Amino acid sequence: MILTFLFAWLLLGGLAAWLAGRWSKEAPRWISIFVLTVHLIVTVKLWITFLAQNGLQLGRNAWFMSVQLPWIPQWGIEYHLAIDGLSILLLVLTSFLGLLAVACSWKSIQVKVGFFHFNLLWILAGISGVFMALDLFLFYFFWEIMLIPLYFLIGIWGHGNRIYATLKFFIFTQASGLFMLISILGLFFIHGHNTGHYTFNYLELLGTSVSPKVAFWLMLGFFLGFGVKLPVVPFHTWLPDAHTEAPTAGSVVLAGLVLKAGAYGFIRFLMPLFPQAGHEFALAAMILGIIGIVYAAVVAFAQTDLKRLVAYTSVSHMGFVLLGIFAWNQLALQGAMMIIISHALSTGALFILVGDLYERLHTRDMDKLGGLWDTVPRFGGFGMVFAMASLGLPGLANFVGEILVLMGVFQVNTVIAGFATLGFIAATIYSLWMIQRTFFGKNSNGYRIADASLREITILGSLVVVLVWLGLFPNTVLKTSKNAFHRLQEIVNRSAVNRSEQVTSKPVGLQGVSAKNNPQPVSGLKYGDKK
Repeated sequence: MILTFLFAWLLLGGLAAWLAGRWSKEAPRWISIFVLTVHLIVTVKLWITFLAQNGLQLGRNAWFMSVQLPWIPQWGIEYHLAIDGLSILLLVLTSFLGLLAVACSWKSIQVKVGFFHFNLLWILAGISGVFMALDLFLFYFFWEIMLIPLYFLIGIWGHGNRIYATLKFFIFTQASGLFMLISILGLFFIHGHNTGHYTFNYLELLGTSVSPKVAFWLMLGFFLGFGVKLPVVPFHTWLPDAHTEAPTAGSVVLAGLVLKAGAYGFIRFLMPLFPQAGHEFALAAMILGIIGIVYAAVVAFAQTDLKRLVAYTSVSHMGFVLLGIFAWNQLALQGAMMIIISHALSTGALFILVGDLYERLHTRDMDKLGGLWDTVPRFGGFGMVFAMASLGLPGLANFVGEILVLMGVFQVNTVIAGFATLGFIAATIYSLWMIQRTFFGKNSNGYRIADASLREITILGSLVVVLVWLGLFPNTVLKTSKNAFHRLQEIVNRSAVNRSEQVTSKPVGLQGVSAKNNPQPVSGLKYGDKK
């Protein structure tokens, strides 16, 4: 019941906000605040209960809470939701950032206020469903629910070039989603052919016997679906445009949550469903991660639009997440999880800060900025903290994630780990450069604007508190996700062994395979080592 509540409550809240918007501009805002506050309380209570009852003693219990009911049995579709430590962290993040997204748009959204909050809450409902669904059809259903309201959010309340950005976003996400859908259907039919039981149940599809070539192509379908969302270079080009044209709340949700759905998909679905294919592709994926880290950082220097610069830094940081996932050891995975959360907080905070400045200055052109520290010292202080978080300053959450990823990747491939350190250098340069051009130097345009209000201080201050807390006490996250990652690693290793044993039984698409092509267990193997 609680799991259903976590997305249904947001759907109902969105409808209530839309209806209330017919009579009042303030009502949708307060309804959204109330709905998301309740959602946050429930998710935090689940988190506390999880740690109190289980914590590190979860052992081999796969799920903290689950619900499984028939939905469309003749098609093998079930209503199957479940959460573990990984899901709980992302659900709490969804509630928290959703609440801040409503608060930061309090003054800036004055047109179709009810419909705006309807779309915002439905995006959050879809994201919540993505983090809980264990039926692949249901997962894809929530995946699409997440994207459609975001299309309207950018297209209606975005900036001048919003139609172009919206169409580009729609084409990229829908095309990649179709590749993923084809792979889901392929896995569905192969499992049904092998067992006589057609199902979309994730737990039953684990370990499905698939020929190595077919598994590799199915894995690529999932990689495209999740890689476009992460985003992975070269499938990233929709993101800077979407961020630049989106309203502030849209950028916060996009950077903090929608991109993280792609990372979650890699962790929960791609590697467990295709362990050997994922392992074989890991080196290529990690190289793409390195390219993303360096390329996006370099391109960030070419930007004069402050918001677009932050967008490219987002692409760069997601390269570390890709590295951590495909290194697939405990250190790297825990680091990827820390980056997922810390990036959502620090980059979301930067987008909020840029949005607040834009409301006052009506420009994001850094050539026209400078010298703002004397005028808005509170904004300058917050900007400095978030820039330090972005560059990985020790004591803040981002540093913990990035150092864990580097340590985990070093165990797998020292060369890639060496190139990844370039990301630290680049982040330091572009973060300080961004702050210098915005808040220091000469105020050549003579700007005199109001500093951060109480509402804005509360929003940005809460983000600072969480970033500092997680930087000093990272076990808050690491303890929660540890067993989930152990379980996923066990699934991957067991699936690889099972497929190694089954490969001679001629699964679908396989007409005899020589011993040298048999899958091997994934753990304990460095990329480039001889099997």
